[in-house]
Order: sequence, then structure tokens, then C-alpha cells
Amino acid sequence: MDAKQLLKLMVDTGASDLHIKVGGPPSIRVSGMLEITDHPPLTAEDVGEVAAAFIPDRLKPQFETKVEVDFAFSVTDVGRFRVNAFHERGNIGMAFRRVTVKEPDIDDLGLPPVVKTLADEPRGLVLVTGTAGSGKTTTLAAMISHINHGRQGHIVTIEDPIEVLHTDDKCVINQREIGIDTNTYADALKHVVRQDPDVVLIGEMRDIETVQAALTAAEMGNLVLSTLHTIDAGETINRIIDFFPPHQQRQIQLMLTSTLRGIVSLRLMPKVGGGLVPAIEVCVVTATVRELINENKIWKIKEVIEQGEYYGMQSFDQSLIDLYQSGRIALADALAMSANAHDFKLKIRQLGIVEPSAQEV
Repeated sequence: MDAKQLLKLMVDTGASDLHIKVGGPPSIRVSGMLEITDHPPLTAEDVGEVAAAFIPDRLKPQFETKVEVDFAFSVTDVGRFRVNAFHERGNIGMAFRRVTVKEPDIDDLGLPPVVKTLADEPRGLVLVTGTAGSGKTTTLAAMISHINHGRQGHIVTIEDPIEVLHTDDKCVINQREIGIDTNTYADALKHVVRQDPDVVLIGEMRDIETVQAALTAAEMGNLVLSTLHTIDAGETINRIIDFFPPHQQRQIQLMLTSTLRGIVSLRLMPKVGGGLVPAIEVCVVTATVRELINENKIWKIKEVIEQGEYYGMQSFDQSLIDLYQSGRIALADALAMSANAHDFKLKIRQLGIVEPSAQEV
């Protein structure tokens, strides 16, 4: 089987993902919807050939013992891809995600201007959150690109795997990949402070050691960018605190009040006319937000976000209203994504945007 042709099919159709498994035809995800191709069903030999061709030699022993592995690779004249290879009912399965080769731009991604403001912070912790495939990595890459072209400094990224490749401009950028350049996030973070960084990007804060190291790096005067699989600012703050045992949680609250600068949460929405567009919640950590974290009143942060337009904040519902009002998303999709469909319809009526009809909802 010519695996390169399948990858080219992704590019030609604008697909974000490709799934291959034994016994079925390849599937691609276009504009958020999974589509089964008309390719003949794949045999175990077909998928085995793809795995042998793409899994790096250094990872093949790991794939044999741990039966799953993550990596990234580039194909000339096709693109760059992030891959997870795994086993499924005794056979090999693979999921490919197409990632951008060109450094993404904050404006081109439809992100609000406050994202640039957060990227311009000289120090502290900025988090980008969302579910898998919501655009966290691309957003972080755009922030790194903004920093790289906007100010002088040393950027160190720790990624698993490296997806977007950056070229030095005003900054010196060292991109380190887990499994190649360092063993774990925790190992890399133990030594990063000796590497004279101004900005540290951590691909994912996935365990207590990584979270602790990220907070410490931010306390030491670095700008730290990272991600969490959380859906909004309140859940993000609670998740960070809950990483730690009860006797340490007060200390972590205090570290967050002094280091946290902002949280950008993403959800991708179907765009009218095809494609996807992000709905975005932005929490800028003001004195009021710090006070709420310090007093363990995290549930009140949502109200502060809704009233924080002056600081560039916006809630998901406010983002959805803007997307709907501008004609970029359908009302049904906005209602499905809103926290409360009834309240969302009331907000629309109060703003005089539209009176939803029975057909629309």
C-alpha cells in the first residue's frame, strides 16, 4: 500500500486526521467529521508495512514492548504529521494528524488580540487548555512565533513530539523532544533553569512533577507556556491544585496567585460553509482573580470573566455570540456548545441580535 498517497489525500481534502486499522478502509476527518474513504479494506500486512515505514527505528523496540508510541515526521512535498501507533485486537492501528509546517500567526488563527498581550508577558505562567484536537499546540506555536519575531530572548521548548519547527529570528530557540533530547518533561525541567531561558514552553503539564517544575520556573522569572486538557479557567485552576496532596494545596494556591498570568481555553466549532473556527474563553489574571484564587472561590471566576472585557477577557458564551452574530457559526451549533442553551437564547434576545425561530433551534 502506498502510505504516502493516503497522506497526500489528507492534504488534498483538507483533512486534519487519518485513521488506519486492519479490516476496514482508511478514514479521514474533514471539518470535524469522520469520513470513510472508498479505499479497499486494509489487511494486517498493509498496516504492518505502514508501521514499518514510518515508526522511527529508535522507537521500534519501545513499540514492541509497550505496544504504543507517539512520534512526528515530515514527508517531502506532502507535509508534517504527528502519529500515534497502537495495537487493537492484536493488530496494529495508527492515527495521523496533519500539523502545520509554517509557523502559525495569532491573527490568522482568529485568536483575540489579548493572546498577543499574554505572549508579551515578561514572566509568569500562561496556559492554553482544551480537549484533544482543539488547537492548543497550534495556539502555543503561534505565541512562540509572536515572541520570536517580536523581542529578543532565549526560548526553550520541551515537546512530545515536536510538531511545529521554528527558525531563529530575534530569539534563539532550542526545541527539545522527549525520547530524543531528554527522557521526560521532569528531567528537562530540572535542567532548564541552567540553560538561561527567557521563555519555556512545556508541551503538556501531565503530572505533579511537571506542574511543580513549571510553577517554580515561572516563580524564577521565566515566561512559561503550557497546556492542560481542561475546558475552562475554573476547571484548569482546580485541576492544578488537585494535582497535589491536601497539605500542599495552600502552597500551590499561593504560587498560582503570584505566577499565573492568563488562561486561554479553546473549543473548535463547525464553521458555516465548511472548516472549523475556535470558540475561545480568555481569563486574564487580574487582582480580582488572584483574590478569588487565594480565597478558594474559584467558581466566581466565570462572573469576573464575563465582566472583564476591559482586560480582554471573554467567556465561551460571549465568544459564541460573537461567532453567531458575525455569521461564522450556526445557531444550533452555538446552542449545543453553550453552557445552558436556554440562557444562551435569552442573552441573544436581550442583545437584540435575533429572535430564534423553532426551525433554527
